[in-house]
Amino acid sequence: MTDADASSRTQDRDTSSRTTSSPTKDANGGDVFADAVRRLDTAGRHLDIDPEAIERLKHPRAMLTVSIPTRMDDGSLRVLTGYRVQHDNTRGPTKGGIRYHPEVSLDEVKALAFWMTCKCALIDIPYGGAKGGVIVNPKELSRLELERLSRGFIQQMADFIGPDTDIPAPDVYTNAMVMGWMMDEYSKIMRRRVPDVITGKPIPLGGSLGREDATGRGGYNCITRLSHRLGKAPADTRVAVQGFGNVGQSAARLLHADGYRVVAVSDSQGGIYQPDGFDVPSLIQFKNESRELKAVYCSGSVCEMINAATVTNEELLELDVDVLIPAALGNQISTANAARIRAPVIVELANGPTTSDADPILNERGVLVVPDILANAGGVTVSYFEWTQNRQGMSWSIDEVHRRLQAKMVSAFDTVYDKARHEEISLRDAAYAEALTRLGAAISAQGTQSYFEQPN
Repeated sequence: MTDADASSRTQDRDTSSRTTSSPTKDANGGDVFADAVRRLDTAGRHLDIDPEAIERLKHPRAMLTVSIPTRMDDGSLRVLTGYRVQHDNTRGPTKGGIRYHPEVSLDEVKALAFWMTCKCALIDIPYGGAKGGVIVNPKELSRLELERLSRGFIQQMADFIGPDTDIPAPDVYTNAMVMGWMMDEYSKIMRRRVPDVITGKPIPLGGSLGREDATGRGGYNCITRLSHRLGKAPADTRVAVQGFGNVGQSAARLLHADGYRVVAVSDSQGGIYQPDGFDVPSLIQFKNESRELKAVYCSGSVCEMINAATVTNEELLELDVDVLIPAALGNQISTANAARIRAPVIVELANGPTTSDADPILNERGVLVVPDILANAGGVTVSYFEWTQNRQGMSWSIDEVHRRLQAKMVSAFDTVYDKARHEEISLRDAAYAEALTRLGAAISAQGTQSYFEQPN
């Protein structure tokens, strides 16, 4: 896969945002999954929820590790390792992306599956959480090798997934083309066409309009709703975006069109900053054509350089802005830098950009964090729409998809925001509390100790 292929991939975010690294340790050296589930206990303190529900959610229901023999173009054989984790299916079939990255690990996949369970419950769609990954650097593979790997992954996973069981989607370094291969391979194994086994597919193969920018658009819906609740005008709101891949670009483009000032953006090589704001469409055009991020103004096919300061990804996080959007790496805000974050609002479009140890520091300083399980839920929401359309044999218009997505995101945001204000807790605790309430009700409906110890 070339750099251009990687940059243009469709991200499900059934994850979040574009991630260029997949660390298995948090910024403080702890396991990512252990750090993720700590938030269960934190949120559980605000709930009247059966302890069995909390205990159940600390343990993925199923994990599968497979070997994928893949023939290289030179005739050699590489045996790659793949994972699929199904975290919880109490509320419906599990759902989550598949990532290709050299640093994929089982611990990371478990954490991402857990977040997906919470995300689906919070946004109130009938899914549980799952995630998958292959340990590979896709940039080292030809397109034919990538196809063989993708089909081989499905051959090994065919008995573990299904449209009523577990529905994969694209994620880091996978895209619509990869999902099309996977759907086709599964259909061959089943000897019938099964479009609803995979989401994030190409439009001609049953994909949904509105999928490509769904995660960024969902985050944009949260920001505009928060601005409304706080009475903050777009023109008075300075925004910094860490991560200028598909998700970061989509959010920045929509915010710019509404009049927000996007004053800083970055990619894996570093960032640029201009207090007056950038012409975001020009940045996107130049970035996607050249694979470089520079301060430019483009008119048609001609782009001219403009003055801007260069910043590192670390410096971008600490800029004096009104809204900070981490849309790239996980574990970017930790105890090492939380005290230096100057933005009063953080909107997490990446998965797990803030460690659990950093949350108390941000809360004490009054920083409002729109958590990842809310802010980046747009991707899995539109994936649900795609699955629904496939099962109904229907195709919705782009306006219908956008309308339904906005309704879902605004409803979830208002529920979390009102709960946080009423109970005087953080938005993250409120989001997890709402998700756990729904998950706890579903688990309790199957019977827990408090039910079984009662006399007949």
